[in-house]
Amino acid sequence: MPLHMTKIAYRSGSVENLRRWVEAGERAEMTTRYLPKRHEEMIGGSLFWIIDHTIVARSPIMEFEQRPDGRWTIWLAPQLVQVHPRPKRAHQGWRYLADADAPRDLEEGEDVSDAMPGRLAGRLEKLGLI
Repeated sequence: MPLHMTKIAYRSGSVENLRRWVEAGERAEMTTRYLPKRHEEMIGGSLFWIIDHTIVARSPIMEFEQRPDGRWTIWLAPQLVQVHPRPKRAHQGWRYLADADAPRDLEEGEDVSDAMPGRLAGRLEKLGLI
């Protein structure tokens, strides 16, 4: 089972803006200063995007490549797959996400509005109601 990671989609503001960026070319590029220690486990996994304290979508991870300036490029497939919204606190950089803990994809014909909003789910979870 592949390992995934989460990342805040800062400056995107919405899933549609994120989709335009991710699906604009043959592959999407994200840079980071440090190569994740468990990067080999992430090939075939996904980068799960967080918007407004909620995991909302994922992009498959294709490969990691070191740049001439010493930074690392994470190459993503040009695909944004919406998932069932799940609350996720803000964090800097990226965090690992086990496959068992990853939210499931929305099925074809399923609308994101059919799922409970992430913030509401987070509050209900804190109260022990879900």
